[in-house]
Amino acid sequence: MNIVLENIADTDITCSNCQAACCRMEVMIITDTGVPDKHISVDEWGGETMLRLEDGWCSAVDRDTFRCTIYENRPWICREFEMGSYECQDEFRSAK
Repeated sequence: MNIVLENIADTDITCSNCQAACCRMEVMIITDTGVPDKHISVDEWGGETMLRLEDGWCSAVDRDTFRCTIYENRPWICREFEMGSYECQDEFRSAK
């Protein structure tokens, strides 16, 4: 019996060739991972998200390298967002 595989993750998508499409998403901070205060935005109800600058990008992204400047202290959601996953591919396609 053969199983036809569909919708396999596109292995051509990597963080090094993406220009950080995921870093333009709103990221809620739901656990304490040590995100520096200067990168946290607090709404009127006390909810915390990663600060996004006027261009819509996360304030922790280095605009020259598209790498996270707080990688070791990035939010839980950023840790769970897997390179090449369905969500990653979706963001990658929508950024083009």
